[in-house]
Amino acid sequence: MRHFPISGLVELRPKIFSDERGYFFESYSERLFGSPAHQIAIPAEFVQDNQSYSHKGVLRGLHYQEGDAAQGKLVRVIHGKVLDVAVDMRPSSPAYLQHQKVELDAKLNNMLWIPKGFAHGFLALEDSIFFYKCDSYYYKAMERGIRWDDPVLGIDWGITDPLVSAKDLELPYLV
Repeated sequence: MRHFPISGLVELRPKIFSDERGYFFESYSERLFGSPAHQIAIPAEFVQDNQSYSHKGVLRGLHYQEGDAAQGKLVRVIHGKVLDVAVDMRPSSPAYLQHQKVELDAKLNNMLWIPKGFAHGFLALEDSIFFYKCDSYYYKAMERGIRWDDPVLGIDWGITDPLVSAKDLELPYLV
């Protein structure tokens, strides 16, 4: 488990059992992640799973939901590798508008817990299958976003011309 300077973000690396047949790991266990006895309080009640496939060079985000529709997400890559970015959108946070980058890699099976109040996006560094568990349902009316290249955020994605959806290109800048 790796904690970051931005409160609430945690990278998890599960215990992987490997042999000549392949591997096995628990990607989520309420007993481990939902217990108050542990260092991380991941909500034990996920209500929606999402999965996407992205070709190398595709950038998705930065998305979030406001108010009561805000979502906490446990994200991971099933195949490939992505540069995952979480932006603190909590106005009362000392890290407001700061971001954290984490490389999620299917070979490592690492995961990132992103609590409610963060915008989220990722860049596919390889053809990738991205999977995430959400603790709240998607509500289109509460969906918000920020341009991936917003100068206020200053995120270095390591790419100048990613493949971005028309919808994401219409997202506003912060200023």
